[in-house]
Amino acid sequence: MERRTGRPRIADVAREAGVSKTAVSFAFNNPSRLAAGTASRIREVAETLGYRPNPVARLLTQPRTMTLGVLTPQALAATFSNPFFAEFSAGVAETAERLGYALHFISPLRGSLALAVDRATVDGVVAIGLSASHPEVEQIQAAGVPMVLVDSDDLPGYSSVVVDDEAGARAAAEHLLSLGHRELLVLAVEEPMGMAGRGRPAASGVTARRLRGYRAAFAAASTELPPRCVVATTASIDGGARAFRRSWLAGLRPTAVLAMSDAMAIGAMSAARDLGIAVPSELSVVGFDDIDIAGHVEPALTTVHQPIREKGAEAARLVLAGIEDRGPTPQRRRLPTRLVVRGSTAPAPQPTDPLQPD
Repeated sequence: MERRTGRPRIADVAREAGVSKTAVSFAFNNPSRLAAGTASRIREVAETLGYRPNPVARLLTQPRTMTLGVLTPQALAATFSNPFFAEFSAGVAETAERLGYALHFISPLRGSLALAVDRATVDGVVAIGLSASHPEVEQIQAAGVPMVLVDSDDLPGYSSVVVDDEAGARAAAEHLLSLGHRELLVLAVEEPMGMAGRGRPAASGVTARRLRGYRAAFAAASTELPPRCVVATTASIDGGARAFRRSWLAGLRPTAVLAMSDAMAIGAMSAARDLGIAVPSELSVVGFDDIDIAGHVEPALTTVHQPIREKGAEAARLVLAGIEDRGPTPQRRRLPTRLVVRGSTAPAPQPTDPLQPD
């Protein structure tokens, strides 16, 4: 068999196999239209020549791309800095790959989620944090791609997967209040890219639900959570460190931190250590997620456990069901949360009496 230099083309395979270019295309894209022996011989020739079908051309001949999109509200550089996302994505991938689907991560293109969705070639989308208040939600819906919402359930007509954020947040706040803490700092997730008011807590979705949980615990303890004690930042280790350091240097003196993600909590602990603040004797810290590293930092992080991998797997199952049947009844999944107490929390430090000798 003659060997060519350069990348082999479909015409080369057709010539060597003694068939038409159409037959070569059928061998890869629709082998049932050829005799089994012919299709096998064409693929053997292609392998010998080192020929690989053009993936774009194949998409034009197939009804599906066999790819799921994972839509993130922030740029991927920011998203991947949160270990939560890796575990969530593992759950999506585990389910998708079992059925032969690849993953395509979709982040805002030039600041636009709608533009990114429009350009993505996927069969369905797992959309994280996409709420009815997003300015591009109608454009995203108009794309007509089967979609499942994660951490949001306020778009009629779409299946969703959420966790019991409010109950988990309330349990976290009640834990600190029971330890005598009253001066708390909340590290909230800021508005994502493309949303008005970025730099302040998100007005809906996960952030709003967790704030309701925190405030319900404060109300039950006959106290309140002042707005100045809620600071918005990115859900990352660096974001948590920056927010805590900025708040401390601005004069806030919390005895405890409620962080809306473990990454933010770990960042706050790091910043406290740099400022000479001991955790937990001088500052207690509670996170949310229970990522793998939470139990291995020093001290181990008290946090709210949510089934991260299960959430990703369930979202993938629902979107794959939507791809198979584009008219299914929307399903709502609410997964439980629970408080996991570890070493990063302790009773509130007692104020020093200035009249007592050292």
